[in-house]
Amino acid sequence: MAKIYVEGLYKIFGPNPKKALQMLSQGKTKDDIMASIRHGVGVNNATFEVHEGEIVVVMGLSGSGKSTLVRCLNRLITPTAGKILIDGRDVLTMGDDELRQLRQRKMGMVFQNFALFPHRTVLENAALGLEIQGMDKEQRLKLADEALSLVGLDGWGASYPRQLSGGMQQRVGLARALALSPDILLMDEAFSALDPLIRRDMQDELINLQERMQKTIVFISHDLDEALKLGDRIILMKDGAIVQVGSPEEILTHPADEYVARFVEDVDITKVLTAESVMKHSEAVAYLRTDGPRAALRKMRKHNIAHLFVVDHTHRLVGIVSADSAAILAQRGEGSLTEAICTDIKTVFPETPAQDLFGIMADLPYPLAVVDEANKFKGVIVRGTLVAALAERGGAA
Repeated sequence: MAKIYVEGLYKIFGPNPKKALQMLSQGKTKDDIMASIRHGVGVNNATFEVHEGEIVVVMGLSGSGKSTLVRCLNRLITPTAGKILIDGRDVLTMGDDELRQLRQRKMGMVFQNFALFPHRTVLENAALGLEIQGMDKEQRLKLADEALSLVGLDGWGASYPRQLSGGMQQRVGLARALALSPDILLMDEAFSALDPLIRRDMQDELINLQERMQKTIVFISHDLDEALKLGDRIILMKDGAIVQVGSPEEILTHPADEYVARFVEDVDITKVLTAESVMKHSEAVAYLRTDGPRAALRKMRKHNIAHLFVVDHTHRLVGIVSADSAAILAQRGEGSLTEAICTDIKTVFPETPAQDLFGIMADLPYPLAVVDEANKFKGVIVRGTLVAALAERGGAA
């Protein structure tokens, strides 16, 4: 079951939303409805889901409906129609008490505006949500202090917002949300008011936090580079409607329509593609336990390759053997490859960005091995297939 499930969601601004819904069902556009009955279409038939521990970035141009959409999730804005399930419970049917519990305990929200109280200390600002819950002072300040530590603000609790930089103030806003220990974080253009360098630092900070905490995050942004950096998946909106949902690579390599294609046309695709997406599964490997020099040479001849990766019985990478070194062992009558195996080889993880691969492979006389964290052999990258993969997807070598 999805952590967040949204189906057929609409938000119409105006006194006669039923009329606007009827016009939408007849194929009228957002502009048509505004011109005809002066009603605004904030969200138009949105359906998507967010899985636990996932960062989903909702993005689009100004007026696309992304901020309206995220505010519907916790009913800061009440939807006109549709369904929003949080852990299977429909938000639209919640009474006031249950909705209050949802906002205070299950969902944290971080806004573009830091919204800090200037007369309260950093620690008191971080503890605000817990204070609203009615938690006693000692406990809430303890939890707020722990949240400040999480966002790198150790020792700043006694300071006031005016004494902090913009990036530090946004960290306080994030700590305030984290202090509630919510399952879900809603972040509405949380970094867009920051200077570019500070913004990148905050993006890195959020990625590091997510690795440790595994929250479910819905992040609103109008910045494609930010979406590509943060998002496990991206929801792209236009005129209140969702036009495409997919991974960063899917959005870039298979745009749903001309609008999406124009949106992503200037992106450096090497920043998004990974080693896993451009590697090929090796046609042949040598098995340390069973293959000798002659077996290795036979595999190399069959597949027209000059090097062969060697794996153990669990498919962990041991090293690589060249045709020349295997031939020498075969001439000597050796039955094992061990002496010919070069173990000092370069490898990359599947998530390594494609833009890093050219530098790694620049002077490499053999293919580049892709391994997982357990050193299990996943595949190989050769420069020709890397260039071809990038060219196919619109990248440049």
